[in-house]
Amino acid sequence: MLLTNTDFVPGKEIVEVKGLVKGTCVQARWVGKDIRAAGRTLIGGEMKYYTELLTNSRNRATKRMMQEASKLGANAVINIRYNTAAVAQGSAEVLAYGTAVILK
Repeated sequence: MLLTNTDFVPGKEIVEVKGLVKGTCVQARWVGKDIRAAGRTLIGGEMKYYTELLTNSRNRATKRMMQEASKLGANAVINIRYNTAAVAQGSAEVLAYGTAVILK
């Protein structure tokens, strides 16, 4: 399945718009890693645990969005966007959404 953040694909024609598709993943932090990451706020540097956590959440949300598009019979998702939000103390949601289409 073709995924793109543009609203068209050069050289391809959109023959049918199937509609909005989305995928979401809510993931909680692990308190042990959270304590270690808190030290990074004092000394600086990348918080690798959070980077990994959000990357995994984005991948899961993207996969779920693709599954929804496949169920609609789409062969591409265009105009993909991501949104991240805190849901509760210690957890975050990653939302992936786009337009499922059939390309020719």
